[in-house]
This record gives sequence, C-alpha cells and structure tokens, in this order.
Amino acid sequence: MAEHTSSSITIEAAPADVMGVIADFARYPDWTGEVKEAEVIATDGQGRAEQVRLVMDAGAIKDDQTLAYTWTGEHEVSWTLVKSQMLRSLDGSYLLTPAAAGTTEVTYRLTVDVKIPMLGMIKRKAEKVIIDRALAGLKKRVEAGPK
Repeated sequence: MAEHTSSSITIEAAPADVMGVIADFARYPDWTGEVKEAEVIATDGQGRAEQVRLVMDAGAIKDDQTLAYTWTGEHEVSWTLVKSQMLRSLDGSYLLTPAAAGTTEVTYRLTVDVKIPMLGMIKRKAEKVIIDRALAGLKKRVEAGPK
C-alpha cells in the first residue's frame, strides 16, 4: 500500500456545517486556492457528488482531473482519481469527528502519484503543503459562516 500523508485541524463548527462546505464543489474556487474550476458531473441518489471535474493550478502543476467520490455516513468522504493529465493516482479523504463544545476535528488523508519521476520525500512534502492549505482554507470558509 502506498504511503499517505495526513493532518488534522479543529474547526469551530458542527460536523454537518463542515461537510456542507466540503460537499459544495461549486464554491471550491472561492476557498481552496488551487481549484480554479469545479463541475459536478454525476450525483448519487441523495444528490451528493459522485464524479467531479476539477481544473487545478498549483503553480508548477496545472491539471484537469476527474475524481470519483464515496460518501460514508455523514462524517466521511473519500475520493479516487478517474482521469488526469499529470497524475497517475490520487486518493484522499476527509474524516470529521465531533469534538468538544460544537467543534469538529477534520482529518485529511492524501496519497498522490505523479506521472513524472519525483523523489518520495519531495512528493510527501507536496502532499503536506496541499493538505495544510486545504485544511486552513476549509477552516476559514466554515468559520466565516454561510454566504
């Protein structure tokens, strides 16, 4: 099994509010930084995204990718790569854990394999940067309240 990178953050909101932001793909360009476009291609019977096309611009890496999402209960979503120009594989997840006084601990796990050769140490560092930016953006967006 490939190595993954993970990190957690506590957000001052209930898990449902956090998941609401995570599930709102149309708003990703507003808070993620790297996502320039997001389009839900397919939804499940509950109206949740099953496939999403994302146009990414992370400086040196620009990509047009499609991800397949799996929703597990109310507190977990995971995704895997369907197609990409730059990546061989991408697996990630958000796990929300209710915490003290209406807060939520969010754990983001990510494994990325790029098509170009890259040292494992550099790849892990890139995953860490992606995770930390995403968690900081998510926290800021959720704690700003509904918009």
